Amino acid sequence: LEGLPLPVQRYFRHVLKEGQEYTVSARVRHSGWFKTGLDKDWIAITGEQYYTVDRPGFMWKGETSMFTARDMFINDKGALKVQLFSVLTIVDAQGPAYDQGELLRWLGECIWFPTALLPSEYISWTAVDSSTAMLHMNYNGVSIFYKVTFNEKNEIIRFETKRYMDGNRLEAWVGTPADYREIKGMVIPLKIEGAWNLDTGYFAYARFILDDIDYNRPERF
Repeated sequence: LEGLPLPVQRYFRHVLKEGQEYTVSARVRHSGWFKTGLDKDWIAITGEQYYTVDRPGFMWKGETSMFTARDMFINDKGALKVQLFSVLTIVDAQGPAYDQGELLRWLGECIWFPTALLPSEYISWTAVDSSTAMLHMNYNGVSIFYKVTFNEKNEIIRFETKRYMDGNRLEAWVGTPADYREIKGMVIPLKIEGAWNLDTGYFAYARFILDDIDYNRPERF
C-alpha cells in the first residue's frame, strides 16, 4: 500500500485483512431491479456472473419476465446480447464502445473482490483529495478511469466515469455501492446502483442486491 493516496490506503486496510488471499476468480448471484430505458418502469431481475481477475473477464446472464441478457468481456472483447422471451434476438452488439463499457463494468464490480483493485501492471491510483482518488486502468490498448469517493467509514460510496451510452456517445456514468458487510473475509457492498448522470437529469437503471458470492471456485453455481 506504500505510496497510494491516503483514502485508498485506508480503504484497503478496512476491507482486507493482513495476508489476504488474492482473488483469481469469483462468481456472483444477485437479484434486484432493472430499467430497459430511461422512461421505463422498474422490472425484477435475477442474474449470475462469473469473473476472472489476472486476465480481466466476465460473463453475466440476467433474466426478467421479458428478456434474457448476456453481458460479457471475453478474450479482451466486450459484447451485449439480449433475447426477448429467450427466443428473438433484439440486441447483438459489440465493437470498441462495448470493449470500453464492459471493461468499465468489470473494473467497477471489482469492489466485490477488492484485491483486484490493488496496484498491478494495469491498475493504478492517483490522489485527488482527502476523500477522493482516481482509479486508472490501461489494458490491451484501452484506457479507462473512475473518480472514486470514500466516506468516513473508509468505504467506496461512488464511482464516476465517462461511458458510451447506446454504443455511440460518451456520457457521465455513476455507480453507488452501499450496505457494506464482511463476507468470506472481505468487507464488500451488498447493494449497488448504476445510473446515467445526464444534462436532463439523473437516471438510475440498475439496482442489484448481492445474494451469493464465492471466490476462487471456477465452476458454475
